Amino acid sequence: MPLFDQNLRNKRETITFQALPQSAAELQALPQASLASPYGTAALTIAALCAYEANPQAVAEMLNFLRGPRPLTPFDLQFMRDRLRDKYYKPFSFFEGATPQNNYAPTRPYRVTVFDNPHSWLSEDSSQSSVGPVQYARLLLQSAGADSPRPITLRLKSSTGQWFLWEQQLLSDIRMPLAADPWA
Repeated sequence: MPLFDQNLRNKRETITFQALPQSAAELQALPQASLASPYGTAALTIAALCAYEANPQAVAEMLNFLRGPRPLTPFDLQFMRDRLRDKYYKPFSFFEGATPQNNYAPTRPYRVTVFDNPHSWLSEDSSQSSVGPVQYARLLLQSAGADSPRPITLRLKSSTGQWFLWEQQLLSDIRMPLAADPWA
């Protein structure tokens, strides 16, 4: 089985969720939880982060599942806590229909589009990506509150063919929702 399907280059994939997972068990019951696609793993990351306000521990468990053999560190947990404190709307901003004007309330079902670019596919030695097996995918997601897409990096576990969350840069500040803007 090839490690990388060349048809994945320059691709956009929209993943739909009827409901967002509230626990690791609910996340693992979703079809994307096979982690066979880096796009699916990226979408699951957004879906998991949406539960942070209600249950930070459940989000940590979901992210640990998505990270596979590399669990969250205390630094990762503190970073997530700092970035989402009083800004629980951030992950919702990646879903279709969410805007600052509607306080990042996405339309339902929840749809998130994940895409790549010519620099998304990397091997362990990035200078060898055109000849070596791809081991990392640096995909992009667009937040309605940001001017440029946000990257998320997935790593392929070649023994299983699964794509695990390696690094995300999804929690940077975005435009505040209308309801929180004192100047609106």
